[in-house]
Amino acid sequence: MPNLLQNKKLVASDNAWLENIRQQGFDAFVLPNTKVESFKYTKLFDLKADDFIMDSKIVVKEKKALPFDAYEIHFNNGVLDSDLSIFPKTIEVCPIIKNGIKQEVEDLLANLADYKKHPFVALNNAYLQEGVYIKVAKNTVVDKPIAIINHTSVGDENLFYNIHNLVVVENGAKAELVEYACYNGELKSRYFANIVSEIYVQDYANLTHYKIQDEAFKAIHIANNFINVEQNALYKNICLQKGANLARNEINAKLVAHQATAETNTIYKISGWATIDTTTNIEHLCPHTFSNTYVKGVVDGDARGVFQGKVHIAKNAIKTEGKQLHRALLLSNTAEVDCKPELEIFADDVKCAHGASSGELDANQLFYMRSRGIDEETARQILVEAFLNDIIYKIENVDIREWFMNYV
Repeated sequence: MPNLLQNKKLVASDNAWLENIRQQGFDAFVLPNTKVESFKYTKLFDLKADDFIMDSKIVVKEKKALPFDAYEIHFNNGVLDSDLSIFPKTIEVCPIIKNGIKQEVEDLLANLADYKKHPFVALNNAYLQEGVYIKVAKNTVVDKPIAIINHTSVGDENLFYNIHNLVVVENGAKAELVEYACYNGELKSRYFANIVSEIYVQDYANLTHYKIQDEAFKAIHIANNFINVEQNALYKNICLQKGANLARNEINAKLVAHQATAETNTIYKISGWATIDTTTNIEHLCPHTFSNTYVKGVVDGDARGVFQGKVHIAKNAIKTEGKQLHRALLLSNTAEVDCKPELEIFADDVKCAHGASSGELDANQLFYMRSRGIDEETARQILVEAFLNDIIYKIENVDIREWFMNYV
């Protein structure tokens, strides 16, 4: 076993409930190999190293700023920076663990995230300490995005850190949540960020969740997101993954009441030898629920894109609609895409569909632009941007849309 399991002194060690979660995670964690179906295409060789450290001596000095106004919550090398963070009065924001644990946090934390099925949730639970609790109160409309910014700068350290966030959007509330994973140092630095998010979207609530993952060239970024969507509620996710040697963004959404809706949209853009994995699991547990998963990837060099998508329709979930679609552009002869869409349907009277396609840039379109004086590199970039734009334009917030477009 690599030294991902270390004896580390954690806060609130006198809390029996918390220590039980930690011990269960510690005992359950086993690094998955390619014989585990959900990691068949995602090789975790880099995590077998024995030189990870958990306490960084480096302070992140230069902070990447957001190009739009937001309520900002900052983490530096996996540690919450309360002095730098801007906590609004209209919503509740606090560390998940500070001078003990609030009862409402204890009631919800580690309920959605199943450590027995998800090994990196078990690993995260073993070090449960850092993270924030965000609560948007009933019928509140938050006036600007809530942004969680993970700054990393490790120098020669091979840092390993865990963050566990808990978000509750109460009945009738509306909010935008932004996650930004960014690196501030040498592009070839190596580290491992293990992130877990548990999100509750209550009746008639609306949460739009944006994420840009832009880690260092040799970084490892694994994120597990668990969402519970209740009656007439909407959860919408738009994610851009780039950078990192190995990245996996997993979304597990449960639609638990009538008219619950989940929309998940992902762009991945990679080159070199990187692997980027997008895994989704949408569970329709009630009649009249709706989901749509849309993933687009651009793969160059010797990189590999992975999409694993599952839509599960429970026995009683009639009048349900579940769709998923994956499309990829391969920009080199050595680029690879592995795709595994799945439907599990245990009810009649439902509408479900899935599809997957991959191909090269259209040679005729390239020729047309070059014949009009556009150089080949620019023409290729224009076609790539056009390919990704239908997801980009799902972003209703103009400032956030421009931010995504600059990254693309």
